[in-house]
Amino acid sequence: MFSVNLVILIPFIVAALLPLTYRRFKKTHLGWFVLIVPIALFVILARLIPSVASGKTYVHTYEWIPTLDFNFTTYLDGLSMIFALLITGVGSLVILYSIFYLSYKESLQHFYCYLLLFMGAMLGVVFSDNLMVLYVFWELTSVSSFLLIAFWNHRQASRFGAQKAMLITVSGGIAMLVGFIMLHTMTGSFSIREIISSMSEFSDHALFIPAMILVLLGAFTKSAQFPFHIWLPDAMEAPTPVSAYLHSATMVKAGIYLVARFTPVFGADEVWFWVVSVVGMITLFWGSFNAVRQTDLKALLAFSTISQLGLIMSLLGLGSIALQFGYSADSVLYTQATFAALFHLINHSTFKGALFMVVGILDHELGTRDVRRLGGLMTFMPFTFTVALIGSLSMAGLPPFNGFLSKEMFFAATVHIMEVDIFSLPSLGIIFPVVAWIASVFTFVYCAVIVFKAFLGNPQPEKLDKPIHEAPIGMLISPMILAALVVGIFFFPNLLGRYILQPAMSSIYPTFGEAADLTPKISAWHGVNPELLMTIGVIIVGAILFKLLKLWKPIYGLLSSRFTFNALYSNLLASSISKSNTITNRYMNGLLRHYLIYIFVFFIVTVGGYLFYSRAFSFDISTNASFRVYEVCLVAIMAVAAMSMLFAKSRMTATLLNGVLGYSIAIFFVIFRAPDLALTQLVVESVTTALFLLAFSHLPDWEKEKLPKGTKVVNGIISVAVGLVVVLVGLSVVDFNQFEPISSYFEDAYELAGGANIVNAILGDFRGFDTMLEVVVLFIAGLGVYSMIKLRTKKEDENIED
Repeated sequence: MFSVNLVILIPFIVAALLPLTYRRFKKTHLGWFVLIVPIALFVILARLIPSVASGKTYVHTYEWIPTLDFNFTTYLDGLSMIFALLITGVGSLVILYSIFYLSYKESLQHFYCYLLLFMGAMLGVVFSDNLMVLYVFWELTSVSSFLLIAFWNHRQASRFGAQKAMLITVSGGIAMLVGFIMLHTMTGSFSIREIISSMSEFSDHALFIPAMILVLLGAFTKSAQFPFHIWLPDAMEAPTPVSAYLHSATMVKAGIYLVARFTPVFGADEVWFWVVSVVGMITLFWGSFNAVRQTDLKALLAFSTISQLGLIMSLLGLGSIALQFGYSADSVLYTQATFAALFHLINHSTFKGALFMVVGILDHELGTRDVRRLGGLMTFMPFTFTVALIGSLSMAGLPPFNGFLSKEMFFAATVHIMEVDIFSLPSLGIIFPVVAWIASVFTFVYCAVIVFKAFLGNPQPEKLDKPIHEAPIGMLISPMILAALVVGIFFFPNLLGRYILQPAMSSIYPTFGEAADLTPKISAWHGVNPELLMTIGVIIVGAILFKLLKLWKPIYGLLSSRFTFNALYSNLLASSISKSNTITNRYMNGLLRHYLIYIFVFFIVTVGGYLFYSRAFSFDISTNASFRVYEVCLVAIMAVAAMSMLFAKSRMTATLLNGVLGYSIAIFFVIFRAPDLALTQLVVESVTTALFLLAFSHLPDWEKEKLPKGTKVVNGIISVAVGLVVVLVGLSVVDFNQFEPISSYFEDAYELAGGANIVNAILGDFRGFDTMLEVVVLFIAGLGVYSMIKLRTKKEDENIED
């Protein structure tokens, strides 16, 4: 029986084996072995396309922590199928490309291990039905992408880009986690399917809007939406195979997946429509506008990716408006925006993946990505030029390429939204087609920059580090396959619509009847209509702006770098580090007295403050047992011993007085009939006293502290306050009734824990669990120390930029 869980686990298993087996591949590139994994997974998933297209879903549950409703439940439907095919299909092409891109001198075992970790994490994200499991995989994508972006860790820019991506995406992930917890609070379930089926009952809940905003924060940070887009350009310091995989086809699409998956949950709300569609439109415009100013082709593609992600996000927002009307012939028209989003999602992965690989070829073979040093490459690199031309024209939205089809559907969706008579759209709806058209003009301009600036014009061999030559055939295979898909999808789009897009639409609109009704027929020609006129306008105005680029490009110089989100991030990071150092230096001053003061004051404020605030300081000693004479004497001995330690003039005296305290406590345990505790106390006290005496000759001389009077007063006040709080807590706990008693948990202690003595049962269970966690912490610390020693860079190989 097919199990989606196994599909997720296979990349992790192979990644775990790589460090043990990579030495066997000295004569063969390790990538050939790794390539088997995504190809096998792609074939497995592809065989399920007909059954998923017919409406079948695959669910498998592995109980993890059932008492907390944490189960490893996977769910394969039409929506997760799209992303799974992209993850494994594009992953196969990226690994094939990296075999020829990365040399044997690179740390290949680490590269492919990180890549497989990321692949498994992404599959976990799109297949997880449990919110908590989804979050675990979500953050694992951030960790593995951090490792991939920082793969060339000797470069400062790589380390900075990885840190930036990590901080922003993980922060959004934490916000998303809080949103998931709110969803569980509302619905009582962590299952996405159960939440979707019951969410209509909770649309008026106080936590509905906060949960929505927090989930969107997670999606926006991961998919580089404005203003969280700033991490993506810096992440381009990663090797090109990483950029082609993470930043065009997979990681940045995780946020898109989250929005699509939760559209049935939140999509009927006005806030969802405005936030998702407006943020998407702003991102679309801002990304395309900034892409034109870039001279590094990889940076240009980074901003173009931001723009295209904004396009897809805005379409998902526009498509959610159909949920306002319910299933009807009229509302189906608005679902076409969501259909266009899914269609462009696939198209973008094909043409953008090909373009990233083209830029990687230029950098690998010519030693530069700077468009100012390139030109005239068409004659010398005809195959690379062909792929670049196909990818660029598709991204610009021109026929006969798949980008034209989805771009036309995008224009159609923005035009249709003006006809909707809710959410103030009759007056504000014009914003969507206007912004879409302007952003598309800039898209046309930067696509023209790629084609005309890099491949046409006059060659500049004197500005290049290497002679101009075509890339080896191995490096061209992957981008040529993607280019072929760009053309093939244009001519056979409905095949994709029937088997891939249609079941995904059913996942997003589960209550909208037949899936076939949600799947429009894709055609390249619909007559002369507004979207065609918009495309013609884009070509004309875009061509004019590209021709006059030198005249208007100086406007970018008017934008001060001091007032950008990058500057805000840098200043915030620098300020956080500075203030953290200041605070740390204030309290980490090496004085034990200060550390004890912090601990005791915190104890007084939190424990004492809470008990006073809750009025829990109440006790009645009239019903307590009477004190016996020997008990009073024992307490008096302990008090005298404790006070005498403060005035002891020798270390021997202090050690003996400390022993008096310990042995007196042991006697109390005997009096109160706790022989096991008494024995433990006697052993510990004897060992402690013996250790003190053994180390006696090695300790410094005992000198009386000469403290200022004010310090002594502060010490006295804190000491008395701590003692007073402890005494009051001890007296108050007898009649404490602020919380429900937990004694019911111990009624079946013998059957559940196997201990007749409840104290032993508690020690065995809770203390054992605590010890296990301590051992895990020590193990992780040990791994860190071992890694720093084992992987320490040799001095002769050190070349770290400051």
